[in-house]
Amino acid sequence: MKNKIVLKRLGISGVVQGVGFRPFLFGLARLHGLTGQVSNTAEGVVALVEGDCDAVAEFVRDIWDKSPLLSRVTGIETREMPVCGFTSFDIVKSRASNLRNTLISPDVSICEDCLAEMKNPKDRRFEYPFINCTNCGPRYTIIQDVPYDRPKTSMKGFDMCPDCQKEYDNPLDRRFHAQPNACSVCGPRVYLTDSHGNRMDKGPGDALVRAAALLSQGKILAVKGLGGFHLAVDAGNSAAVERLREKKHRPHKPFALMAAAASVLFDHVHLGEKEKALLSSFHRPIVLLAKKTAGEDAGLSPLLAPFNTCLGVMLPYAPLHYLLLEKGPEILVMTSGNRPGEPLAIDNEDALDAFGHIADYFLFHDRDIYFRADDSIARICAGKQRFIRRSRGYAPLPIDLGRKLPPVLGCGGGLKSTVCLTRGNNGFLSQHIGDLDNPKVYEFYTQTIDHMEKILAISPVIVAHDLHPGYMSTDYAKLLEGNGVTCVPVQHHHAHAVSCMGENHIDEPVIGLTLDGTGLGTDGHIWGGEILVCTHGQFSRKAQLSYIPMPGGDAAVLEPWRMAVAVLFVTHGRSFLDLDIPFVRGLDPQKLSFLCQMMEKKLNSPLTSSAGRLFDGVSSLLGICNTVSYESQAAMELESAAVTFNAGRNRPQSKTQSKIGTTEGYSFDLIESFREDLPYYEVDMKNCIREIVDELKQGVFPGEISNRFHITLVNAFVAAADRVGGDTGIKKAVLSGGVFNNDFVLNHTILGLEKKGFTVFTHSKVPTGDGGIALGQVLVAAAQAGVKTKLNQGKI
Repeated sequence: MKNKIVLKRLGISGVVQGVGFRPFLFGLARLHGLTGQVSNTAEGVVALVEGDCDAVAEFVRDIWDKSPLLSRVTGIETREMPVCGFTSFDIVKSRASNLRNTLISPDVSICEDCLAEMKNPKDRRFEYPFINCTNCGPRYTIIQDVPYDRPKTSMKGFDMCPDCQKEYDNPLDRRFHAQPNACSVCGPRVYLTDSHGNRMDKGPGDALVRAAALLSQGKILAVKGLGGFHLAVDAGNSAAVERLREKKHRPHKPFALMAAAASVLFDHVHLGEKEKALLSSFHRPIVLLAKKTAGEDAGLSPLLAPFNTCLGVMLPYAPLHYLLLEKGPEILVMTSGNRPGEPLAIDNEDALDAFGHIADYFLFHDRDIYFRADDSIARICAGKQRFIRRSRGYAPLPIDLGRKLPPVLGCGGGLKSTVCLTRGNNGFLSQHIGDLDNPKVYEFYTQTIDHMEKILAISPVIVAHDLHPGYMSTDYAKLLEGNGVTCVPVQHHHAHAVSCMGENHIDEPVIGLTLDGTGLGTDGHIWGGEILVCTHGQFSRKAQLSYIPMPGGDAAVLEPWRMAVAVLFVTHGRSFLDLDIPFVRGLDPQKLSFLCQMMEKKLNSPLTSSAGRLFDGVSSLLGICNTVSYESQAAMELESAAVTFNAGRNRPQSKTQSKIGTTEGYSFDLIESFREDLPYYEVDMKNCIREIVDELKQGVFPGEISNRFHITLVNAFVAAADRVGGDTGIKKAVLSGGVFNNDFVLNHTILGLEKKGFTVFTHSKVPTGDGGIALGQVLVAAAQAGVKTKLNQGKI
């Protein structure tokens, strides 16, 4: 008996445009003997599928199970329709719609098929630096609007030659409707100029050969890539690296590297299977990898990441990168091309103006970048991928929130800014934007919001912003208030904790350990070493690091020696001026006395409970870092000292017997009090500082002291969380804040809490630092604005 013939309309949502989805459905329909049609719409992909009812059912199952690598199907809405009698399965022209549910693919690395063609001398795209197909290439950075069709991308000015058009029109070709499809006859071209914009090449092939040769000669080359410009030099040429540091005014911050292949890294870094998989993934993030001791003498400049135990390395992701690395040095510095503090340059003329004084030569191309995207940065820690920065290769893919929210905009913070927009159960986190105090970054920030609202068709009815009134993101939010838009201020550390709750789909109260550098508290002080009990809609502060002053306010962030003075003053009073330790002996007594007066009179000395500032103070106290040239430098170098000590290098030569390898921390106090008749705890580190001073007097190696300090901080917060857990009965903990970028702190806090019986949740989908708080802001604001969930029904 013949099965029933049916026609079903399938509305397929997710990342289904620009990833070969319609050709996939075309082939699938042929496989199952079905007819109908498929088209792109602003909703995603709509397919009309007609044929045997069992075959149609198998067709739908295969969509879920066999979709293209770069696609992500988030929903299939099925509706039965009257049979039409289709005689074939066709791919039809995209249709416009007022409803936009499609997801935009991020830019992804060149695929193996394109790479093989580019390396084949017999292929017509041999050494073509813009080769791509539906499985690879630019996406988000070239899109103006959806549906994702060529006229709405930066490829609209490049008319395809007959050969490319034939591929584009063939449903069985992997370049079918690949919007950036091109070749050397009809597509974008590279060209080389000097720092004044004068052409230096005889054609695209010559431009690449000359550019690679210049890199081998130690020159600084500006390279236009997918999401912006890089400044490149030979990573093995110390003179070139030093010159780049001097000209870029970047004395210490580690440089990112790009290596021709994972195999060339084996002499330089430790590369486990998880690290190798992350490095080779089509997202192609910069991956933080531990240096090998031998690597320091294995051909790389020691100036790449001074005072740091890791190198940040990525593999090539654009065809242009592969060609440069093949013809030139096999490991390059690839650092961001921008004016200090400004976003990546994406325009050719602007790049010449911005760093013509830095780069000796420029490798340009004539395909416009509509939207900049910095390289993502990730690492493997505690067995999982962790984002330092989530940007190119990932944005604007959404985070599944596990619940439906109204349209909400999360404006982020002031540093490492990202924004988040919600639609249904998706939270769309933007690419990295930067520090909003710079006018150009703020302009990029507003452009990002406008662009995302446009391509995602989201009009927020709720706008969440940080509690801090001085952030530019707060100012932006206030401009939107009214006309049906509600503004909701969200405390910084509450947003951190809820960000972690959100990505882990936690629906009940948790204990949140939030450790970072700066966040305005509800008492007007600067928080950053907090234990909260919270749901999405509410939080209660249950423990904190004891307050210490920040003499000079923001100046203490740039000059950690001020925080060292503060911890000594709080611990010893003015008598610290007589301490016989290198830190005190090395500073001007008048400066020290002046800071004491500031703290005594409470002049420009705001109080902080920040774990980040405590790290800064200890780093300076140990003589590791007194002033910083980049954010978190003092804390990172303090961590590196501990890592180096634990690795058994640079063993101390103490005046007295040293406790090498000790797993013991210093002592600390948990001071209990009561607030509203409920227990409250202060983590008092004065004894820790006193014991550090005693060991400095004895000449104990700074790396050993750093190791013990790390242990102490973890022990203190685990003990405080255990007390709060005992008081509340809550045994789920979330960890968030920039301090958890520290491998030691993250690993040992997880282990310590698990030993106390906690189930611990951490970040793996968004950054633990301020790059992730916009996600928490949208969830908090939705809950506080009355969205009914299990969370905001509970009491804390």
